[in-house]
Amino acid sequence: MKRARRLRKGREFDAVYEEGTVVSGPLLVLRYRPNEVGRTRWGFAVGRRLTKKATLRNRVRRRLREAARTLPVREGYDVVVTARPRALEATYWELRDGLTAALRRAGLLEASEE
Repeated sequence: MKRARRLRKGREFDAVYEEGTVVSGPLLVLRYRPNEVGRTRWGFAVGRRLTKKATLRNRVRRRLREAARTLPVREGYDVVVTARPRALEATYWELRDGLTAALRRAGLLEASEE
């Protein structure tokens, strides 16, 4: 995922946490809010509380990032995806389906995917 498509600063994450709308599912929690940038930026939170092993946290993060990259999401939003404990055992396709369902409930998918 390109650098311009990522949330990188703590205050960018904080703004989504404070002002954003929440949609949750069994594998992940999706928070989003409109931005002024004109493109959708993503942040992924896989906390140490899920597992102490960085390799497992990074695997979940990579899978979520790839799923987000392949989905047709509307432009102009900041989105933070937080993994839940069940995400550790989930396959890529299960994570992608969970992310798709959350984005659909949030109304962030382009019409071609809905």
